[in-house]
Amino acid sequence: MFEIQPMDAATFRQQTRRSTVIIAVLFLVLAMLFSSVAVALFGEPGGDNLRFNVGGVFVAFLLTAALLRGRFWNQSWMAPAVYSWRLKRSLMSITNVMHNVTAAVEQNDPTAMKVLRFYHLGLMQMHELDGNSSDHGQLWREAEAHKERMQAQGLDTEQTRLDPAWLEALKPTSR
Repeated sequence: MFEIQPMDAATFRQQTRRSTVIIAVLFLVLAMLFSSVAVALFGEPGGDNLRFNVGGVFVAFLLTAALLRGRFWNQSWMAPAVYSWRLKRSLMSITNVMHNVTAAVEQNDPTAMKVLRFYHLGLMQMHELDGNSSDHGQLWREAEAHKERMQAQGLDTEQTRLDPAWLEALKPTSR
């Protein structure tokens, strides 16, 4: 279950930039360290040591990825980046079945109506957090039209939670 949380876009961008810089610097330091150690241990003076440099970078990448998911993922300084990742994953899970969602919305399916409302709210927040206002006008019009349709049916328009069971219910039963 994912829930949209209110966030200040400027603070969000500042915090995600900081966490990105921390991870990038960690990767660069590890890549330089492992490449240097590999060349010192296995390389030849004046020889072609490219494979040892590449190997050191690859090991640094693997270690950085492991640290990111294992150690840093639950740290408070990573929370905005993790939230963004989870929001985008939730939106992508809806995008993957959007043809089913829109078809069910046309049939006034309440579950599909809630999923589409969550999608609109999540997409608007993602655009706001990322500072992307290019498609905001069209999205806002679509969201408002859908919101009015939901209100006419007496459905709750504050769909800030995405229940994975809703998506399962909208997937076709046979392929």
